[in-house]
This record gives sequence, structure tokens and C-alpha cells, in this order.
Amino acid sequence: MSVSPAQLGEVVECFERNFRERGELGASVSVWWNGVEILNEAQGWREKTRNRPWTSDTLVPVYSATKGPAASTLLLALESRGLGPETSVREVWSRFPVEANFAQLLSHQCGLAALDRRASVWNHEEVIAAVEAQEPAWLPGEGHGYHPRMFGPLVEEPVRRLTGKSLGAYFREVLGDPLGLDFWIGLPESGYSRVATLYPGKADKSDLEEGFYREFHREGSLVRRAFSSPRGLHSVQDMNDPKAWLAGFPAMGGIGTASALAKFYQAAIGALASPLSSAVRAALATREIQGEDRILLRETAFTCGCQRDPVDEAGAKKRRLYGPSPEAFGHPGAGGSHAFGDPATGLSFAYVMNQMELSVFPGPKSLDLIEALFEEG
Repeated sequence: MSVSPAQLGEVVECFERNFRERGELGASVSVWWNGVEILNEAQGWREKTRNRPWTSDTLVPVYSATKGPAASTLLLALESRGLGPETSVREVWSRFPVEANFAQLLSHQCGLAALDRRASVWNHEEVIAAVEAQEPAWLPGEGHGYHPRMFGPLVEEPVRRLTGKSLGAYFREVLGDPLGLDFWIGLPESGYSRVATLYPGKADKSDLEEGFYREFHREGSLVRRAFSSPRGLHSVQDMNDPKAWLAGFPAMGGIGTASALAKFYQAAIGALASPLSSAVRAALATREIQGEDRILLRETAFTCGCQRDPVDEAGAKKRRLYGPSPEAFGHPGAGGSHAFGDPATGLSFAYVMNQMELSVFPGPKSLDLIEALFEEG
């Protein structure tokens, strides 16, 4: 596949349309192709008072788009000890409550999406004690369900045991610094002045009646509990606090630029030289499970830490969050941030913004850009 100037021009047109027609405040889009960044557009403002323009080096929290880089960090920590996705979690973490391997942990199969015991997101030891006491909601082989917040401590603890370092610190050492990524799982104070302010999306009546949101708002439901375990950091305003930027939560605490996220996925698809071995790249790319998601209440497909679009029995895509290629993989973040790589074309893409939308999956602001990028002719 080649990418024409006309295609890139259409991506830019769609990007500008987000500001004209969709209420975008500040945003960046980045496209890399075979090791080279071919598009890096930035526009808008870092806050509603319009004091600081949004530029290509503006940093912004990307919520669950953190999960791809975080998963790759755990996979590298395992590899450094001669271990891999097939290794039993208990070989590293003896009191882990589920008989599972790391591939099952990273693909949301361990049934630990919600905690029964109260534990603060700010207290890692308290969260791990709650995990070790938790009865899983399901077991590997009984399906899967997205772990929106618990994915963080479940990958953090093994990295600490394997390396003696926090996941965010190990990420900088083995990926962030070697690749020159302006992406952080634990942002140093020197970066605070570049961070944009996040603004929450608003729900309309149709959102609240949809199945996922109905369960999300039902007191005591597994969906609601999954999005509130561990406790704390529940408002968008909380994510505008430097305390959250510094903490380095691997499920939702990443902060960076669109260019850095797209460059990470260039490395993940092997389009540029990186510390990611072929085995780690294969783990990030290979589908581990597909089916009805017990938490998101729709069909999902997961690799070791990333998502792919579900496919039918003939291998045709059922949706196109990651473009037309069945091999593409990546991860969205709450409110609209989105990033992925496509091994079939050598393309990677990222979109980040500060005006969030209420959505589980990416919406038109990023999906229209992806359609334009892959449009033939």
C-alpha cells in the first residue's frame, strides 16, 4: 500500500472538520508509515479559556490508550527473565488468585475486573492485598471481560517483582528513552507545563438507555464495580491533578503526544528498529480471545494487552475501529483518544484530544480520519 498526498489531505480535512462541526477544543493526529512520520497536525487550545494554543508537543492524558505501552513493558520484563506469555502468573506472583498464564491475564480472562474489598487506587499494596483475597468473577476458559482499571495493578505487580522498579520507570528505561517517546506512565514535573486540561463529555438520553450505560449506572452491577475498582480517580477533574500525572497508573494514567503513541505502534508492528523483539510484537498482535465481553457488553477481541476488531467465521471484520486490515491492533482511551498499528501496511495512527465524549469505543472524530487514511483511489 502507498499513501498519497490526497489521502493525507483528506485526513487533514476530516481533522479540521472536528473543530468546525464536532466541538473539538484541542487535538493532534499523527500518522507514521514504514518508520517515518508522514503527518503531524495539531490545532486548537489546551483549555477553554484559550490562553495556550494546542501544539504538536502538547501532552494530554489518554486513559486506556496507556494499556498497549503498559502491556509491552510487562512482556519485556518477562522476556528479560527468560519468561513469556505462556508462563504461569504464579511463577512470578505466588499468591495470584487465579490459575492462569500471562497471556490470559493480559487478554482480560482472569475475572478480576472488580474488587470486593475496598482498596484505594493510591495505595498499591492495599490493592494487591485485595487482589490476592478476591474470588474471581469467572475463570480462564469461561470467557473474558474488560478490566478497565484493574488491568493496571495486575500488570504493575509482576513488573515490580521481575525488575524491582515501577512499571512506569521500567517503561522509560526499556522503551520510552530508547525510542525517544514523548509518552509517560508517570510524568516528571518538567512536563507539567505542557499538559492540556481535560473536559468531560455529556450524556444524552439515548446513551443512558443503551445496555452498557444502563448497567454502568445500576448500583452493584459488575459493570459499575469494574469501573470503580480500585476506588478513587473517578472524575475527569481528578485526572487534571499533577498527582495523577506523576502516579503512573498503567491502565489509565499515560500522558503523551499523538506522535509518540503512533511511533510506539510503529515499533509494535516492526516498522522501525526498537527493543521490542519479534516474540513481544507477536504477543501484542496475536488474538487471544474473541466473544461477548462481560464488562463492555458487546463483542470484543483481545491480544496480550491490545484490542483487535472482531471477525466473522470467514475472517471478515465486524467493525473497523482499526481500519480495514484484520491484522491491525491497538487500544482506545476513554473519551476519544485512539491509537493502533497495522502490520499489513506499515501504517500507525494516533489521535489525542482534551474535549472528551461519552463513549466506550472511538467515535467519528477519530474513525473518520482512519477511513480517510485507508481510502483507496
